[in-house]
Amino acid sequence: MPEGMEYWTVITTDDKGSKAIGGGPMKRQNPQQQGITNYIDVRSVDEYSSKVDRLGGKIVVPKMPVKGMGYFAVCLDTENNTFGIWETNIEAM
Repeated sequence: MPEGMEYWTVITTDDKGSKAIGGGPMKRQNPQQQGITNYIDVRSVDEYSSKVDRLGGKIVVPKMPVKGMGYFAVCLDTENNTFGIWETNIEAM
């Protein structure tokens, strides 16, 4: 996370103790920031960013690394709903 950014990680498990939904809240970075962005786990942010473009959506925050965790991008669908895509990769820098 950038220096000074507040972010709290939430890790959940299912009834068998297996990793389930995760994520976390962060403090708004500006007054216009949307309240909640749901992320979809994908095998490749590059591949799915291309699919978003091809299917009429927009990439509003291009692929960015989260050091030691993975990569994400933030997108808009064809009705201007915000969503994110997430690629887990512990080698992200």
